[in-house]
Amino acid sequence: MTDESVDKEVAAITRNGVPHYRMYIDGAWVDTSDHYEVVNPATGEICETSARATTDHVDAAVAAAGRAFAEGSWRKTDPVERAAIFDRAAAALSARTDEIATTVARETGMAIRTAGALGVGFPMMHLQYFADLTRRFDWTRSAPIAGPVLHSGYIRKEPLGVCAGITPWNFPASTAVWKSIPAMAAGNSVVLKVDEKTPSFALELAGLLHDAGLPAGVFNVIVGDGPVIGEHLVRHDDVSLISFTGSTVTGRRVMANASESIKRVLLELGGKSANVVLDDADIDLAVDGAIYAFALHAGQACESGSRLLLPASKHDEFVARLIARLQTMKIGDPLDPATDMGAVMSPAQLKRIRDYIELGKEEGATLAYGGGTPSGPEFAQGYWVEPTVFTGVSNGMRIAQEEIFGPVLSVITYDSVDEAVEIANDSAYGLAAGVWSTDNARAIAVAERLEAGSVWINDWHNMSQYLPFGGYKQSGIGRELGPDSLEEFTQDKSITVDLSGDLSKRAYGIVLGTPPS
Repeated sequence: MTDESVDKEVAAITRNGVPHYRMYIDGAWVDTSDHYEVVNPATGEICETSARATTDHVDAAVAAAGRAFAEGSWRKTDPVERAAIFDRAAAALSARTDEIATTVARETGMAIRTAGALGVGFPMMHLQYFADLTRRFDWTRSAPIAGPVLHSGYIRKEPLGVCAGITPWNFPASTAVWKSIPAMAAGNSVVLKVDEKTPSFALELAGLLHDAGLPAGVFNVIVGDGPVIGEHLVRHDDVSLISFTGSTVTGRRVMANASESIKRVLLELGGKSANVVLDDADIDLAVDGAIYAFALHAGQACESGSRLLLPASKHDEFVARLIARLQTMKIGDPLDPATDMGAVMSPAQLKRIRDYIELGKEEGATLAYGGGTPSGPEFAQGYWVEPTVFTGVSNGMRIAQEEIFGPVLSVITYDSVDEAVEIANDSAYGLAAGVWSTDNARAIAVAERLEAGSVWINDWHNMSQYLPFGGYKQSGIGRELGPDSLEEFTQDKSITVDLSGDLSKRAYGIVLGTPPS
């Protein structure tokens, strides 16, 4: 080890010339002798390192969270005071947006404009929203009871205990906020397991919350792989809820393992979202929208609009304009503000995308654009793929049914709106969908027929904090964001009081009869 900072109060110290992130357990920074090397996807070079959790660290984090919950100071804290801590953390995050966005761009290969606006800007707004929601949430609700006996009753929204969150690598900031802040807002303690390829944001968030006054043990962040560390966390007997974002295949395993102790599960899984262009759409707007839908973050978003449904009469014109617009896209250095699309995450992800491109050709689809590596010396290192468009796709092809998680668009034609809806709904997934039209009433009528948790009209990727986000079918269980998002992390307790004072009307008279005078 060389060049190690002596500052022990920040998330990252300097080690071997790069930032080094330690884990956060029970209010303290915890390092390990075995480290992860985090690689910049645009260059293939190490951009930071992090501590590497063992199952002992999982147990320690869960134990710390359990102690904090049992001790009770946080769950008994007035929600207004909880919200004040989140306010302070949000303000501190706002002051460091540019710095943290640069770190996220280096970790993920995400273009810096995207990293600033969506990668960090959205999570910052979501954090503030959860703070505001904590203040106004109806934690105790009256429940008047009618019947022959006079009762008074109310319902308490109570925390569950230790909630575990497991985040993916693609949007590490948003998912860290979604899985931790509402859980803590409800009075729970949290153990967050972050992906080893993108650990920085969650650990920076831990530091911000620590400085804002969050008690020790309420929030714990560990860094580790899914098969060992994630699975150990999911199966832990002292965890009450698992909130997981990732593939549907892994989500099934999470659900099965959580069932051993009847844990609650909140799952945000895969997607193969249909983007439906109606025949009266503004083509220029819809072309840009279609590119935004499938190429944002190099297509590495679960709600990507990877199936484009076009009226047969508009297909040729639309595709020609789409390709012309794609030719203007700047692919390159994620830290260059002019870049539209950066690198894909890893060699494994690049291979997956390329394999699906070859599969599309084998299935008989027409490769209309892209499909290779961008040309130029700047693409000799790192993990790069061009935006790729297939035409002549039938909805039964694997490239139209399976999640590729890359910038690959399948263009499918239809002859009627009924057929478009049928094609859109012919999927195991139901995370998102889109409709493009100049007639809002017509677009809404189509949107209401689509089997998806979010339907965007003349827009895409609208992850507003005011709207619930989650999937139909195999795209998940539960909702994140929106006015009811705290409900996922609470349980109901009903309390009733018999006010009648009349023994003859008591329910237990059914068994005991009328007492003697």
